[in-house]
Amino acid sequence: MMNIQLVPLHYVYLAFIVLIIAVMVRRKDTTIICVAGIMTIGLLATETLNGSVTGVFNSFIYATKELLSTIFIISIIVAMSRVLIRTGINEIMVTPLTRFIRTPQAAYWGIGLIMMVVSLFFWPSPAVALIGAVLLPVAVRVGLPPIGAAIAMNLFGHGIALSGDYIIQGAPKLTADAAGLPVTSVMVASVPLVIIMGIVSTLTAFWMLRKEMKPPKWKEQEFAPRQQPASKSQSEPNESAPVTTLPLRLRKIFAILIPLLFALDVVLMFVLNLQGGDATALIGGTAVVILIAVSIAAHRHNGSEETTNYLIEGFQFGFKVFGPVIPIAAFFYLGDAAITELFMNPLPEGSHGIVNDLGVAFAGIVPMNGTVGAITMTVTGAVTGLDGSGFSGISLVGSIAAMFAGTTNSAPVLTALGQVAAIWVGGGTLIPWALIPAAAICGVSPFELARRNLKPVINGLTVTTIVAIFLI
Repeated sequence: MMNIQLVPLHYVYLAFIVLIIAVMVRRKDTTIICVAGIMTIGLLATETLNGSVTGVFNSFIYATKELLSTIFIISIIVAMSRVLIRTGINEIMVTPLTRFIRTPQAAYWGIGLIMMVVSLFFWPSPAVALIGAVLLPVAVRVGLPPIGAAIAMNLFGHGIALSGDYIIQGAPKLTADAAGLPVTSVMVASVPLVIIMGIVSTLTAFWMLRKEMKPPKWKEQEFAPRQQPASKSQSEPNESAPVTTLPLRLRKIFAILIPLLFALDVVLMFVLNLQGGDATALIGGTAVVILIAVSIAAHRHNGSEETTNYLIEGFQFGFKVFGPVIPIAAFFYLGDAAITELFMNPLPEGSHGIVNDLGVAFAGIVPMNGTVGAITMTVTGAVTGLDGSGFSGISLVGSIAAMFAGTTNSAPVLTALGQVAAIWVGGGTLIPWALIPAAAICGVSPFELARRNLKPVINGLTVTTIVAIFLI
């Protein structure tokens, strides 16, 4: 194994990683720590205060460039979802599926699977708004308690769909970039892990809910869902705008056309082998076309102005969600190519980046193996999710996975495992303040929802980690 010379930059970077994890465990914001880390690294790299300070801004620019496509696709998808909700098209799109929900068991799995599919295209938070209001009354009618509907939406949407993120590809891009891997390799490696995690967690939750499921209620007055004011999370866009209706015939046309367009996108991805940025661009472009078409149909002469308003709303959402991520990503990008681009290659000759150097160095002094690597990635991913944002720490996950790559040769599996753990814990299944959208629409306490999700998620992470050990 080649001998890597570690310099103060390596140790400072590692020290700040440990400090960031410690701050996350205490559920504190890590922005200031990340900025301090960037400044310290800049000072060591340039040996000037000016270089240190300017490095902060330049690292933010670098991180924003890397994340820009992800921010844009999420913002556009949210903008489109707003117009679908306010025109009533979303209700027409989902209503036909309710005819298949006749029992509480069917309601649990039906809501979950529909939430998973919609979340793959719209992301979970918009998906909750898209389908929750329509499917919750049906679920309660057939005997599924509101907490059961909330659990299903959480585990299938914020868990399975978001941890894989195979359509929008925001999560795998972040982790793959930080690990220095192709996005495709992380996505392929995550497939068995996402499947195992999903099966174990959803089956555990279903088993725990079985005693609360009741026989279907067929009287209208018996199954009216509880109505509570929906609490707003910081990252949720305003839903209080007036509803703009379309003629029923036009709503039905759009309700058929929109899923067909996205289905066509999926077909084109396979036929043309579109992946990563190309696949994201196809989805984003389709969403923009749908947004414009529906806005013009709904608002007629004011269609242009309203399209702009929906885009503004979407971008407010996108930057509000990713605002806390940019400083964190800026720090962790320094562990790879950004350090050379921003600070004129301050590392010793033969270096392959701070993270890779640390991985090689650790391999010589720590008895790391596949088992240790898998357990470490699961714990690290779960810890980074404690801040309630599944995305804020997955750059760290990718960086740490790269450290183990030299000894396990399974960086994609380790990266995917850390991504799954981070998203499941922080993306909206265990942290109460990340559960507000689903809890609000179902009229349940987010703290109770987090408590009920705890055992299924822990069981899922345990089994998934064991599976990952055998895959390494």
